[in-house]
Amino acid sequence: MTRIYLDHAATSPMAEEVIQTFTTEINEEFGNASSIHQTGRNARKKLDQARNVFAASIGAHETEITITSGGTEADNYALFGIAYARKNEGKHIITTQIEHHAVLHACEQLEREGFEVTYLPVNKEGVIDINDLKNSLREDTILVSVMYANNEVGVIQPIQAIGELLKDHPAYFHTDAVQAYGSFEIDVHALHIDLLSVSSHKINGPKGIGFLYARKGILLKPLFYGGQQERKRRAGTENIPAVVAFAKAVELKQANLQESISRNVQLKQAFLKQLESNGVQFTINGSQENVLPHVLNISIPKTDVETFLVQLDLAGIDASSGSACTAGSIDPSHVLVAMYGENSPELRNSVRFSFGINNTEQQVIEAANKISKIVH
Repeated sequence: MTRIYLDHAATSPMAEEVIQTFTTEINEEFGNASSIHQTGRNARKKLDQARNVFAASIGAHETEITITSGGTEADNYALFGIAYARKNEGKHIITTQIEHHAVLHACEQLEREGFEVTYLPVNKEGVIDINDLKNSLREDTILVSVMYANNEVGVIQPIQAIGELLKDHPAYFHTDAVQAYGSFEIDVHALHIDLLSVSSHKINGPKGIGFLYARKGILLKPLFYGGQQERKRRAGTENIPAVVAFAKAVELKQANLQESISRNVQLKQAFLKQLESNGVQFTINGSQENVLPHVLNISIPKTDVETFLVQLDLAGIDASSGSACTAGSIDPSHVLVAMYGENSPELRNSVRFSFGINNTEQQVIEAANKISKIVH
């Protein structure tokens, strides 16, 4: 049985050109970018070239990019780095109830350390009210962290409006763009974003590599101590093969952006049309207008997500939910709880499907047919 992978929001397969780049670099590039000899300088050159690619992809300068081990470290570095660097100016942070746990758990730790965190609610579309943010701002607010687009339902937040609101406020604006990056163009200066997190494995690059953009002049307290890599911001010998492969993934995304958007929208529409033609009743969770092209979260009445995911797996379909499944119990998705409330049926019958480079229309139609049989 050939499996159908519809979980690209969780992680994506490496693109063939990225794999080729990665394996070539592993074989040829072993130098330490901090070494002064030619082998080290070769590694440094490739690191600098990759950093320029990352910066250009968001309209930033290469000195504003810090290489990290992925989105979790980038999020943690943004939150802890700003909190510790600015704690004498204030200890109030604003975020949302639907953030990735890399942000939420970091905020919870900061609360244990004496910081105060305001968690903004969302409506049933999964979007914050900009007035809630405006009313939550205080003189001692040092950081606002709002994800660009949600990883579970794909809903895009009003990033432009948030940036405009905060441009004259001393609080820095951080956005977790891990799920959004590569889905549309991002210009950090036009959006007034101060810090932005990205992860390679969401855009067909290798795992274990990402970056944090921090606007020039922003001081962050380092999380790691050791060497003076990354302009003393992130100690540790850089993983040059992964960095170069990540840059290749970025270049491919940038070159094929509009084609990728159109393709994912077509796949999503074909999938939904086939479910409808098979008589499957469902509702789409979250906004259908401001949503990532590759993410689809649907609620199917009279199904149970835990059982349903097992049946999908047996049928050869890879999908997921935002719920944490354990033996005999289920911990509901915090995103759906924020959107619908604690006793909503959507908490137990919602599944996320997400599309990517290896999917074909024939595949998603086949998947929809298998899903229809399971539902019926």
